[in-house]
Amino acid sequence: MKPTTRSRRSRGRLASSAAALAAGALVLSACSSGGGGGGGGGKSEGPGTDKNTSSNYSIGTKEDSAGPAPEVPGAKKGGTVGVLQRDAFVHLDPGQIYYSDMLANQLLYNRTLTSYKVDEKGRVKVVGDLATDAGTASDGGKTWKFTLKDGLKFEDGSPITAKDVRWGVERLYASFETDGPLYVPQWLSGDGADFRKALPDGPYKGAHLPASVLDTPDDKTIVFHFRQPHADTPFATAMPNIGPVKAEKDTQRKYDNAPFSSGPYKVGDYKVGKSLTLVRNENWDPKTDPIRHQYADRFEISFGHQYADSTRRFLADQGADKNTLSFTNAVAPEMTEKVLGQADTKARRFVEIQPYVDYISFNTDRLKDVNVRKALAYAMPNGQILQQMGGATAGVLATNYLSPAMDGYKPTDPFGKKAKPAGDPDKARELLKQAGKEGQEIVYAYPNTDLQQKVSVVVTQALERAGFKVQKKEIDSNTWRTAIAEVKNKFDIYRTSWGADWPVSSTVVPPLFDGRQIADGAQNYGHLNNSAVNTEIDRISAIPDVKKAAPEWQKLADKIFTEDVPGVPTFYNTQFSLWGSNLGGVRYQPVYGTVDPTGVYVK
Repeated sequence: MKPTTRSRRSRGRLASSAAALAAGALVLSACSSGGGGGGGGGKSEGPGTDKNTSSNYSIGTKEDSAGPAPEVPGAKKGGTVGVLQRDAFVHLDPGQIYYSDMLANQLLYNRTLTSYKVDEKGRVKVVGDLATDAGTASDGGKTWKFTLKDGLKFEDGSPITAKDVRWGVERLYASFETDGPLYVPQWLSGDGADFRKALPDGPYKGAHLPASVLDTPDDKTIVFHFRQPHADTPFATAMPNIGPVKAEKDTQRKYDNAPFSSGPYKVGDYKVGKSLTLVRNENWDPKTDPIRHQYADRFEISFGHQYADSTRRFLADQGADKNTLSFTNAVAPEMTEKVLGQADTKARRFVEIQPYVDYISFNTDRLKDVNVRKALAYAMPNGQILQQMGGATAGVLATNYLSPAMDGYKPTDPFGKKAKPAGDPDKARELLKQAGKEGQEIVYAYPNTDLQQKVSVVVTQALERAGFKVQKKEIDSNTWRTAIAEVKNKFDIYRTSWGADWPVSSTVVPPLFDGRQIADGAQNYGHLNNSAVNTEIDRISAIPDVKKAAPEWQKLADKIFTEDVPGVPTFYNTQFSLWGSNLGGVRYQPVYGTVDPTGVYVK
């Protein structure tokens, strides 16, 4: 839920990383907060990373899943909330949503089997949204049963049933549903694109998945029969595409322009690429919803606002802009000091750590000597890279592969980045000498954006101090993502980025480091293929309790980092948000890394 500044989770978690790469900027989609992973009530001045976040995430009870959502102190009804976004939404269809900006937006009109309940301290519980709870597992975690709540309705007042949820899942098998997360259909029917063979036309020609795969024995019950155990199913069913779609309203590709609402708002007017207005859905029942409110009369979202533009308007805080926010536009880096120095912004801003991490990946197909890769890791100037990206409000110096926004994160630092944020050239030279690789030439690829050109200068200087010879390779930013995702690329090191789809590291370690996932376009950018790592991934994936799995993922990530070194993390992305003074209830959504619109009100 991800990809970055255009992130989800960035474009999504798969797209998440990709979007970050393409944008070459800050992440837009995921979690942040003063202190490692939770939301901080919207007032933190700068996130830290020296905390174990295990207590920040939990699976809620049936009681936690009951509506209505706790009232926001001081909230009022009425008024219009303005939303300024840089990028136009590519999708409104929940089946196609993966970027953080669209993830935040869909919370207002789309409900899912489960979702995330965030308390005033930023702690997150996975709870039943449409479902009465977060699901019940059997058969060793292969089978998951969900029961729908009473009183659920679509925007036309018709009841939401299990068959509507089944339709929502089965339409993901259709060939046009390509941009959203595909965990659940792949868990049901096959890896990669193979799952589509189980229902190649989706449900549109009358076919359905067999009850042995996806069962709806009555109007209130949905049962998933996965091929393997999946302890993190309650997180996967919180993705935007695991929810109801009314068959008669499913216009397939055109559903992007007019999704049928199950949430507190519905589409009022949509001018593709220009603006979107969401208005009250009078058939939404707050008694069924533990997460959302319906304070404002409408949300008026407009596109094409660059960060500098939205930041200036929020700073000036005049007229209608007092009632305006952005889901994902960050404070413009060049205006950071002005925002921090303006006293009246303190109560209407936050800096929060997202589940996005920037890396410099090492191509292990070309850099076969692990000592060379270790030398690169020691030499990398994490602190200087972060400074070029915007400094303390753009991110936090990274010390290991996992974001502090992940459940079970621990602040390990095997390459001493906190002590030597500019790199350790002496240690790097020593390793190169031991390997007999002094003067090793490195082909360093980067996109030709102004920002990455600046980053390339500090990286090149640091590597040269460490005894490397650097051949810089500037790549067109429009083709950058494709170029580095080619398995046979001709580069040694290159910037990559990743955002977790949910705060469990099963959405980080396998996609980045499982050797069985090496393919053009995939995210194992370092091409690591270690059979011991692959086996350990399988072992941890089979642990039936995500809390018990969390420290195991951290151990494996650190082992990969210290022994295989397929890349070095450089910084953990943050979201620096500012909004108008006449809005209340604005807070951080730690899983998406965005502003949470579900409790916003006009004062």
